[in-house]
Amino acid sequence: MSANEETAKPAAPNDEALDNWDDDESSSGEADDDDRNGTTNDDEGKKEEGDAASSDDDEEGADGESHESNVLKSYRKLLSRRVDLVGDYAGDELFLIEGDSMLLRCFNDDQLDFHTGLQLLHAVYNVEHLLSNLVRRKCNFHIVFFDSNRELCVPPATRDEDACKYLLARAAIIRHLQVNLSESHPTIQVNVFPSYQSEDFAKYLSASGPYFVMMHDGAQPEKRAGKHMAAEDAAVEKSPTSQRVGLRQMVLQFIGQGYNVALVNGLEWRDTKVMTMVLEARSRNQASLTPAITSPKVASSALDFSEEISNLAQYSTKLTERQQLAVVAVSAMLRQPPNNIPNESLNSLCTAFLLHEALLAHLPLSMRRLPEDKGNAGAEAFLRAVSSTSEMCLRSPSWKGLGESCDLADYVDGRLFLQVSHVQAEQDSAVQRTFEALVGAVGKISGSELPQLNGSSAQAAGGAEIEDGDSKHEDVAVLPFSNQVFDKHLEPVRLQIDESVGDDESYTTHRIFQELSHWHNVKRPIQHKGPPTKQEERQKFFAERRNQLFMAEMRTYAASLTNAVGKSLDPETIIVGQGKVGNRDLPPATTSKKGGAESPAEELSDSGASSGKGGKGGKKPGAGGKTAQKNAGKQAMLAQIAESKAKRDESAGGKVVTAWQTVCKNLQADPEPRSRFNRARLYLASLQSAWREVIGAEVELFILNCVLQYWIDACRRKEQVQRKEVCALLWYLAGNITKSKGLTKAVLQSVDLTVKTLGLPPVPQVNADQLQERRLIFTFALPAKVDGLSIDVPSREFQLVYCGPYLERTFDSRPDPRVEFNPDGWQRKVLDGIDANKSVFAVAPTSAGKTFISFYAMRKVLEADDDGVLVYVAPTKALVNQIAAEIQARYSKNFKYGGKSVWAIHTRDYRINNPSGCQVLVTVPHVLQIMLLAPSNANSWSSRVRRIIFDEVHSIGQAEDGVVWEQLLLMAPCPIIALSATVGNPGEFSGWLTDTQKAIGIDLVTVQHPHRYSDLRKYFYMPPKKFAFHGLPERSAFGTLGLEGLTGFNHVHPVGALVDKSRGIPEDLGLEPRDCYELWKAMVKFQSEKFPVASSLDPAKALPAVSRKIDILNWEKELKDVLRKWIAEEGSPYEQVVKELEASFRKEDREELQATQPSSDAQAVKEVPINDEYDLLQTTLPMLCRLNAQDALPAILFNYDRHMCEKICNTLVEQLQQTELAQRKSGPKWEKTLERFEEWKKVQEKAASKKSKVPAKKGKGGDEDDKMSKLDQQRDSADANASPWDSFDPEAPVEGYHFADHSKVQLSELAIYVRQLGRRNVQQWLIDAIQRGIGVHHAGMNRKYRQVVEILFRKGFLRVIIATGTLALGINMPTRTVVFSGDSVFLTALNFRQCAGRAGRRGFDLLGNVVFQGVSRQKVCRLISSRLPDLNGHFPITTTLVLRLFTLLHESKNSKYAVGAINALLSQPRLYMGGPSFKDQTMHHLRFSIEYLRRQHLLATNGAPLNFAGLVSHLYFTENSSFAFHALLKEGYFHELCAGINKNEKNTVETLMLVMAHLFNRIYCRQADPEYRDKIVKPSSSIVFLPPLPKQASDILRQHNKQTLHVYRTYVETFVDQHVKHDDRKLPLSGMSVGAEGNTSSASLQHLPQTKVRSPFVALSGPGDKFATIHDLCHTTRDGVFLEEAVIPHVEVYPDESEMPLNAWLLDFFKHGDIFTIEKANNIRRADIWFLLNDFSLVLATIITSLLNFMKLKEGTDLDMLDVMGDLDVHDEAEDNEVAASDEQSEMSAPSAADSGIVMPERPKTAVPTKKAKNTESWEEVADEEEKVTERAERRAANAVRMENEAAQALKSGVGKDQGLRDVLKAFQKLHAEFYEKFRAMWA
Repeated sequence: MSANEETAKPAAPNDEALDNWDDDESSSGEADDDDRNGTTNDDEGKKEEGDAASSDDDEEGADGESHESNVLKSYRKLLSRRVDLVGDYAGDELFLIEGDSMLLRCFNDDQLDFHTGLQLLHAVYNVEHLLSNLVRRKCNFHIVFFDSNRELCVPPATRDEDACKYLLARAAIIRHLQVNLSESHPTIQVNVFPSYQSEDFAKYLSASGPYFVMMHDGAQPEKRAGKHMAAEDAAVEKSPTSQRVGLRQMVLQFIGQGYNVALVNGLEWRDTKVMTMVLEARSRNQASLTPAITSPKVASSALDFSEEISNLAQYSTKLTERQQLAVVAVSAMLRQPPNNIPNESLNSLCTAFLLHEALLAHLPLSMRRLPEDKGNAGAEAFLRAVSSTSEMCLRSPSWKGLGESCDLADYVDGRLFLQVSHVQAEQDSAVQRTFEALVGAVGKISGSELPQLNGSSAQAAGGAEIEDGDSKHEDVAVLPFSNQVFDKHLEPVRLQIDESVGDDESYTTHRIFQELSHWHNVKRPIQHKGPPTKQEERQKFFAERRNQLFMAEMRTYAASLTNAVGKSLDPETIIVGQGKVGNRDLPPATTSKKGGAESPAEELSDSGASSGKGGKGGKKPGAGGKTAQKNAGKQAMLAQIAESKAKRDESAGGKVVTAWQTVCKNLQADPEPRSRFNRARLYLASLQSAWREVIGAEVELFILNCVLQYWIDACRRKEQVQRKEVCALLWYLAGNITKSKGLTKAVLQSVDLTVKTLGLPPVPQVNADQLQERRLIFTFALPAKVDGLSIDVPSREFQLVYCGPYLERTFDSRPDPRVEFNPDGWQRKVLDGIDANKSVFAVAPTSAGKTFISFYAMRKVLEADDDGVLVYVAPTKALVNQIAAEIQARYSKNFKYGGKSVWAIHTRDYRINNPSGCQVLVTVPHVLQIMLLAPSNANSWSSRVRRIIFDEVHSIGQAEDGVVWEQLLLMAPCPIIALSATVGNPGEFSGWLTDTQKAIGIDLVTVQHPHRYSDLRKYFYMPPKKFAFHGLPERSAFGTLGLEGLTGFNHVHPVGALVDKSRGIPEDLGLEPRDCYELWKAMVKFQSEKFPVASSLDPAKALPAVSRKIDILNWEKELKDVLRKWIAEEGSPYEQVVKELEASFRKEDREELQATQPSSDAQAVKEVPINDEYDLLQTTLPMLCRLNAQDALPAILFNYDRHMCEKICNTLVEQLQQTELAQRKSGPKWEKTLERFEEWKKVQEKAASKKSKVPAKKGKGGDEDDKMSKLDQQRDSADANASPWDSFDPEAPVEGYHFADHSKVQLSELAIYVRQLGRRNVQQWLIDAIQRGIGVHHAGMNRKYRQVVEILFRKGFLRVIIATGTLALGINMPTRTVVFSGDSVFLTALNFRQCAGRAGRRGFDLLGNVVFQGVSRQKVCRLISSRLPDLNGHFPITTTLVLRLFTLLHESKNSKYAVGAINALLSQPRLYMGGPSFKDQTMHHLRFSIEYLRRQHLLATNGAPLNFAGLVSHLYFTENSSFAFHALLKEGYFHELCAGINKNEKNTVETLMLVMAHLFNRIYCRQADPEYRDKIVKPSSSIVFLPPLPKQASDILRQHNKQTLHVYRTYVETFVDQHVKHDDRKLPLSGMSVGAEGNTSSASLQHLPQTKVRSPFVALSGPGDKFATIHDLCHTTRDGVFLEEAVIPHVEVYPDESEMPLNAWLLDFFKHGDIFTIEKANNIRRADIWFLLNDFSLVLATIITSLLNFMKLKEGTDLDMLDVMGDLDVHDEAEDNEVAASDEQSEMSAPSAADSGIVMPERPKTAVPTKKAKNTESWEEVADEEEKVTERAERRAANAVRMENEAAQALKSGVGKDQGLRDVLKAFQKLHAEFYEKFRAMWA
């Protein structure tokens, strides 16, 4: 859970991932922007790598290194990153699991008995359990085994003689998986190759195209059990180097081939997530520098089994495969006896083995929990020998398995064999028959007679159950609980109640609870309402100024959110009850007013008057007489009025034409057609609608004429082929003119002439007879005496190849009075759903037009009344800001009462307006959850919520915050709207949402629209070999939309990227018309008799004369259907088609030299070689120069490494500055310019001083002189105004050395932004970058800086932005080109679609360009052919949520809202997405969550929250750490520790910090090799590995975990008793049943008691129902019970219960505050440190605020927790206060150049967020009252007697009755203060 709603803490590595050099321990993502740090390393990283390498080299010596040390050293340099394998990384991409790595993990199990026994079935269960966990989480994988690796699966601590057991298990598991998974899971292939370097494997790799490989790196977890790091060196050394080297060599080999590696060791199941480490090379160069591989030898079978196997085949096939193997193995051993087994005992052991084999077929699994047994003499040696022989047999080529099925999973049970070897009791007839068949088979095959069973052995005994310590019956009673709301849901859960269970609280706990009751009864100090104090006045001043500042910023921001025409949105004044909403037949005239131009009263009186007259005079419609005369007179008068109006209009029209004539002359004076074209378009955009009626069509014709002149010039230069795209633009413009207003005959004739002359496809026909006659103001370019004007391309081909982006692209559009545009069919369906008050789930790609949905819903709520609330939930703060600004720009409203507003923003660190007084609240998930669960809102705000919009709802799949989204969706008290562009399984998600909505009686409408509005065209960038920069080239492109013909940009045809047939065609793979045409041509070219292309697919037949987008989509679907058939069938021409289409994409040639346009005065330009085409720092400027020339900017460059984003930006700025300095700002010419500028300045100063000396009064007779001086002044002034030096700034970038568009923003406005950023201490180079038109955008940037970047980019001033994923989530940043700049593990199918969707936004661009820069072709193919990942849910009913629900219910006095929310949540049939429908399990689990809370004294018998319940609830975002913290608090640990705060402050605070570092923000270290500690850890000032907890604290936590384990063990046991009736005998993945049915057997064996809780598969190795840890319980529980470790409230105690060392990063920061040391020694990325520290400071602030509220030392309510901020946010607020308090803030507070056009809605004077009044009854008082009426007091009384006897002694050592909690509070305040000081020092 993230530590606040915007900052998700990095997932902690939980394994021994790397020895060192983990560049990044964790994946970080500030939820503010879901951006992730990528992996491209910076120079510092390279330097460190180099330093480390050189020091390694020094130590190794000059003689060279051994191969082993080379491998280990190369491995250490890999980058690592912890990710959610499915959600963050792979989605449903195919990956490989290296089989021996998987086996090593599964065999490395302490409970697995391969030492004396050989519990093969337990090992198989471990493997299937691992694989089924992956399958359940929707992973898509194949398994590969390499013969050369077979010995790598043996755990390192294994005795040499036992290795054969593991090798047998390996062979049996391979065979079992190959046979049995092919039926149950046919998609999981299991393949065996000789080695990972074999040709067969290389072919397999290229055919299957896996995304990454999952394998083990050989690092072993250390078994500490109470020991600290002292024993670590020995533990690491025990791990055999050969195994580590073998595995790591394989890791390096795959990374060298371009595959990332995910580690199977340390794989962690976190709810529905798969968390693990992903390894990758620091750079592509490093990937190719892997050490030379030494090929391992492949072992061959030593024995020949062909004779036995052929004899067996002749004998019988009735035996199962495992029985056949037993017969062959025994026969081979009799033929060639093993050396270490005496001949006299060999026969009897062979007999015992066959008997054991017979028993396996007839014994139930539950009866096979046997005690450890050494067996007869030689039995253990025989077991090893038979293992070795069987393994060789399975590996021999002649073994095929003669049975129909494979049952080798249960081939041998070592414990059973060892017991049978010396206890041969009588068996039943079934066992006897099987045994005899086996003995007979051995006799036939080997010719040896085996002795028969004799029941007279001295040790023969009947079956007996042996008691063991693990089987003791545990108490399963629970504490009493009853609550009227919960009881009906918990009715099916029947449990034994015992009032005394678990209530033996310690004296310390009792004493603390006594102190709590003291604080309960304390009255808050009476607040005397005197004059406000200075501090209160100061706080109020800052709050008001900050609100003004935020509002000013919001107006500026809103002004930048312009529509396609380029004007600011005009706020519409909403009037309650006057909406057009839902009244589809009302004419638009009755809709709410824009800007309040007319009053509603006037409108009503007008309509009222007319209807009144109609009413009176309408009695006799056809009446004659006087009425008729009156009417005739009236008609004549009306006609006269109409005639005079027409004359007025005509004269007005004449004025408009005259004005256009003047404008036209000015435009024609511009000699450049391109500039003329752009200026004319701007003029057209600015035309009023009345003027458009007159000259609109002619202005459009003028625009067409500009393009036509360009085409005519191109034809003169014989450039028709290169410029043909211009004709597509002409056709588009011609078609638009025929539909425009003000069409005249002359305009229509010119359009027809253009179409005819150029041979363009037909345009819509217009009847010329009804058109007005008027001469054109300008001379039309046609006819022209130029040859070759016609396009000479067939009409349909021309449309497909060139006109794709211009085709008409509506989908069943129709006018609809509810909205101001013509909505498509799917959009109307959404409107209908909202009107019907249904919930809506809309999935449509970016640019399809989803935005209006939210604003329509807002408008409905605003028009309904003044009370209803709509909540808009966004995943990031950036999106919150944007939506609020859009509301600000769209809607205003006049309220009757003060304190109300249209909208408010509410995040933890940032709020505008009062969240409870607004009608549209824009917020993030965590804040909405706090507000909905706040008891003080239950009877007010929460019940006013009318609708909740969840934007970017696919965020439910996130590892960190997804559970909060899921809880909100389940608890929503009203209809919802869920929006997303990227849901991989919309059907499944829609089904789940439908169920959740039905539970509260609401219908869900699902609307899916698969098509983007504008197409995306993809290119692969190949940089030049050399680059010479002479300033930016001029924009030369005209009429082109894509990047065709641009050197270095190779077009990627989407089908050309589908190189992997197995992946098929993704559902959302879009083809633009040109792609379809090329695909059709290629398919026709390579068709064959067997695979023909139907003639109906010929465009001439398939498409109409003029195509629309919908026609192309239908054609595309038919082409794809044929292509899918070709993919599915062998021998089809599919590969040839792909090869044809990928030709451009696969071009390897690079331009020799790219030189930009040299300017005449440029100095000699250096040619810079570009050696590495993947070097982003070298290739970005050449790429941007090309894009600039093609007019393909603005562009957003996406890179997932924050630091790299800044580095690319900084490098760009430096390159521009340095070349500008060398080429333009140096030399004699520049010096002369500066001299002239200085002279001009002196003249100006002189003129100014002269001006100031003019006498104030005129002298007599001085009139003439005075007149002259005035003239002189005017002349001087005019000269000064005309001077070019006015705008000259020697510091400003020179034209050609910046990307900024200065026509879009005034210099004065830019200066304001620069000043604002300077005041916020933004680094100078970032400000310089903005002035050069370049910005950076990621979560770590200053908030104001990010806002300025967004505003200036939208305005068009900034034309290059380098960003992480921050801009991918719905932010309105329309761009022409998106560049994927560099690869990253976070460049996934989901993020690719999110980011690419920024290009070509609806209303801005007709086509979007997507460029891949520094990304391998393999990755490009994968991204284009990838499918969106399926969304997976989480288990939402967490223990903290249960506690918060009880608090809501109790403190709101069972309010209607609270009861409804709980009923909605608990009535859900399917609680989590992707989870099964298991209502029984959920309720049972819930009852035991309540039991846990009861035993922790957090809930009363009736569900009333007790004691520290509030504090634990407030720490919900730290679950499960909050419960560990509570355990220490209630057991008095903090009281005892903090008692010394006054006497020994330093030690107390340091110990407190150590304890907190163990509980919160835990990050695990990877396994550390000794050399890592010697080189990195010991020299640094960091401790790196966290020292153990103080003994007292660790004892308390261990006891807490023990109690929790008991609670959840009881949960499993009681659930099994009540609900689980089936035997647990099926393997979890293959579903294969094992053993006989039932729980009894006539076989007389000594067995241990059956297990009820633990899986019988695990019990085969001996463990019973006694569990050591919660992990043990969760991972070995029997089938049929839901038990998720992540949702059990516990924290593993380090180092006792945890195998991995904890990182001491938090303690180290507190001690030395040096982030550079933490980055180097603790391996925490610098970009992450800020957010991690902010998370921890939020924890401290929450604890302090909770304690203050609890002790009533401050006034507050449950909503106060929303005011708690982390130190990072506190710092930002302080910065805002500083700026708000300064005068400079006023520059932007009034409407200015930066926010022109915004009309502010009227709002109440007090816009400051006001605190709610104090809750009349705080929860403490209510809880106190509840306690009086419960029976619990009686039970407490019994305990009190016992306590009183101990009290006298205990009080001597204790603290004062009411002082303890004060000391705890004081210690935490001291800790927080010290921590904040360090934090501030770091900022400074």
